[in-house]
Amino acid sequence: MNDDRTRVQEFFTSRAADWDARFPDDGPAYEAAIAALGLRPGGRVLDAGCGTGRALPALRAAVGPSGVVLGADLTPAMLRAAVRAGRDRSGHLLLADVSRLPLASGSLDAVFGAGLISHLPDPKRDLAELARVVRPGGLLALFHPIGRAALAARHGREITPDDLRAEPQLRPLLAATGWRMTSYVDEDTRFLALAVREG
Repeated sequence: MNDDRTRVQEFFTSRAADWDARFPDDGPAYEAAIAALGLRPGGRVLDAGCGTGRALPALRAAVGPSGVVLGADLTPAMLRAAVRAGRDRSGHLLLADVSRLPLASGSLDAVFGAGLISHLPDPKRDLAELARVVRPGGLLALFHPIGRAALAARHGREITPDDLRAEPQLRPLLAATGWRMTSYVDEDTRFLALAVREG
């Protein structure tokens, strides 16, 4: 594993046990972001970088019992926390790196990524890999339960123009990796960028 992925794993391994307790009120924001995807019963969706699987129950509710819900994460400790929380009942958990997903090309209808983009070691390559596994016309949601300014303040920083989540950075990055941004919201209570897979 390269150094970037090792750092990501170390960061989340040390936080896995109390991750959900640190963010107990995020559920409604997750549900609203998933609703914005417009998933249909029988749909096939991946939660990329699923962590403790907080999105999985809402994703399952959106696609119903006939749908496919996958949660992929690089950190075993986060997946173990998802199992302890019972979220493996809502979707199939995969220990996988989003840069090399064990999925067939075009096999999904959508990808949901909560807090994902800031932890991608190579965003251009990794977003292209997400595009590979989504059918043309499928969807991507990049989400965070608080906006960029609120998140920066939480960490004692200020937002900068080179932040990958800034619209002038994110729109061309998505375009270069097979996605077309269709909507962008960055406010205190949420960050949500939606994109469609170009055909």
